[in-house]
Amino acid sequence: AGTADGGERSPLLRGTPLKGCRAACAAVLAVEGLERAAFFGITANLVLYLTSGPFGWGGTQASRACLFFLGASYLLSPVGGWLADVYLGRYGTVALSFLLYLLAACLLPVATWLDGRLSVCGQLPADTIQNCSWRRGGTCRGQPPQQYCAPTIYSGLLLLALGVSSVRANLTSFGADQVRDRGGDATRRFFNWFYWSINIGAVFSLLVVAFVQQNISFLAGYLIPVACLALALLIFLLATPTFITKPPTGSQVSAMIKLALQSCGCAWLGGTGARLSARRREAGDPLLNGGAQPGAPSLEEDLANFQVLARILPVMLTFIPYWMVYFQMQSTYYLQGLHLYIPSIFQRGQDRANTLQGYTFPDAWLLLANVVVLLALVPLKDHVIDPFLARRRLLPSALKRMALGMFFILASILAAGRTPGWGGMLPQGQQGLGGRSAPCPHPAGVLERERLQYVRRNQTVPQLIGKDRYLAATLPIWWQVPQYLLIGVSELFASIPGLEFAYAEAPKSMKGAIMGLFFFISGVGSLLGSGLLTLLSLPARGWMRCPEDYGSINSCRMDNYFFLLAGIQSVTCLLFAWISRRY
Repeated sequence: AGTADGGERSPLLRGTPLKGCRAACAAVLAVEGLERAAFFGITANLVLYLTSGPFGWGGTQASRACLFFLGASYLLSPVGGWLADVYLGRYGTVALSFLLYLLAACLLPVATWLDGRLSVCGQLPADTIQNCSWRRGGTCRGQPPQQYCAPTIYSGLLLLALGVSSVRANLTSFGADQVRDRGGDATRRFFNWFYWSINIGAVFSLLVVAFVQQNISFLAGYLIPVACLALALLIFLLATPTFITKPPTGSQVSAMIKLALQSCGCAWLGGTGARLSARRREAGDPLLNGGAQPGAPSLEEDLANFQVLARILPVMLTFIPYWMVYFQMQSTYYLQGLHLYIPSIFQRGQDRANTLQGYTFPDAWLLLANVVVLLALVPLKDHVIDPFLARRRLLPSALKRMALGMFFILASILAAGRTPGWGGMLPQGQQGLGGRSAPCPHPAGVLERERLQYVRRNQTVPQLIGKDRYLAATLPIWWQVPQYLLIGVSELFASIPGLEFAYAEAPKSMKGAIMGLFFFISGVGSLLGSGLLTLLSLPARGWMRCPEDYGSINSCRMDNYFFLLAGIQSVTCLLFAWISRRY
């Protein structure tokens, strides 16, 4: 094994550097695709899993558990980055995180099996019977005195989130380490294909795993993610001889915090370096002599890294509103789709409605629209557009691409699928005069505002989705496709260059922490968007004036929420343009 300065290990396998690099990158991309297939397979039907017969949780209880897992899987990312920087290195952290991920994922199929469920959860509490007035009389199955298996489920989800977040924070930068010596162009291309592999995993999960879970069994459906994780770990370990690995260099987080506190009250970072250095030497700061790790940064490097971090943070923080809009795909866009007319292609035969609707659930297919646009555009951009622009020296920087992506996601939340002047094809009996729908009074309005106009004009149709009945506007669900496509394009220009920017600009000793911070910020955006929606939908004073209606949004002004997000993102676009020009 070759060892470079600072303990960096070169690949064990001999051969041309190009072949070794390709093998290492192919292994990382395959591992990422399998890991994302497992992640989306776990989350796609987690709410349905917890509300099903064996557990019987309420819809809000199951939704909170799902949101807890999703939020923790992003918010814990800096922990994995810190572990890699301080103790384990990126290779060791990825390997151990995959092992934790695999063990925690085994809980889900085990809990679907009766004996396994009894061993990890105990006996099921007795149900209660209550009068369900919202179902117009009659009785229904009530909730148990407490959520069955809640401590085990939440503990398992927390461990699962820790494994997911550590893999997410380190596998990205570990893969980029394999091509870093080949220049910025190789790094940019790696991140393009890394994001492409993520969406390959998502396609497999949405088309195969979700179908198995809803139509065959959760036992088989959750064994597939476990198998994907086991295969990913095996590939990662077998590819070890092809990898470039770098040792931990110690944590710079505590040093950055101390420098930030010491610089409070100073005018500019550039003019405080000498004063801070002298002050720390006089005080005998332990950071000067505390670099226990070989290759740990010196005091001067600490100061330089602090200045770099101070430049990076404003750019990364402007991504919070971007993620607030991005995660609407899994929340408000989802709800909006339930209240739009689903064409008959999704409902072939009432005797098999449950099976067919489980396979063709509209929101799953609309998420596929977001995924497919990335699968198509990433190779096109990598092989055609970028080389064409590079030859003419017109290839924009990562910051310029990120700014363009910000405007694309603004277009998604503003338009939310612009409606045409005519409402489209409607089911029999729902047409207006002349066999066509009535003209839209606001042809340039957003889809949600137009949907509410249809509801107020009583242009609605009842439809069954799963076991629940929804009163949907007669606007076809196809009008949601543009908003998903625009988010997909925004990912190409904002999210992928954002990963590239975070990796390229981070100080060498803080790459794991900075990559973790990038994903942490996406979790913050998700939680802020959810919290804002909760505040605006309060029945008494919420701006959306949304009464408690058990899943229906026909009495809510969700268009106000979309417009507020659009306003926030508009300001962010201008702020980002200003910051990027000064960077």
